Amino acid sequence: MSIELWAARLERPLTERETADMLCLLPAGRRERLLRIRQPEKRREPLCAYLLLRLALREACGWQDLPEIRLTSLGKPWFPEFPEVHFNLSHTGGAVLAALSDRPVGVDIERIRPVGRRVMGRIPEADSERIFFESWVRREARAKCAGTGVIAMLDREPPLRAGEQFYPLDVFPGYAAGAASQGGGPPGPIRKYTL
Repeated sequence: MSIELWAARLERPLTERETADMLCLLPAGRRERLLRIRQPEKRREPLCAYLLLRLALREACGWQDLPEIRLTSLGKPWFPEFPEVHFNLSHTGGAVLAALSDRPVGVDIERIRPVGRRVMGRIPEADSERIFFESWVRREARAKCAGTGVIAMLDREPPLRAGEQFYPLDVFPGYAAGAASQGGGPPGPIRKYTL
């Protein structure tokens, strides 16, 4: 399986009923994690990311439910019952992105928005918000694919390692997105949804 991608643009808040119905579709551990987010409006993107992953797994693997998810010691999520299925999620204000592959994969999506000079200075080549976020998603997707933290790539982004690929993605206007993989080919078409 090459990298398969799903993206959703979230154009409205979820109702209380939608939120409750969606939470019931998640494994207990994921549900409890989301309920720890104190502000209900901040649950929308991560909740929709898990539901998008559930849809992706149904379409690509025929699974009806989202299996248990665990985190490695460095925080990379994986399916202990299905270690051969690699996945990654990302969410930002108004959008979510999910990836599936048979190889390690990492994705990131960011809404392009104003950032301060101090933050912009963390990425030396960034002279605009668009370039800043394009560089950020590349670094974040690569770090997530490798299972390391993005902090290691902030000061200086290392060159691509042998077998590592990065693909910028055209997902939604006003967003920067990308996918990184360890081997395999480029991603297929992005399946896009709107809420």
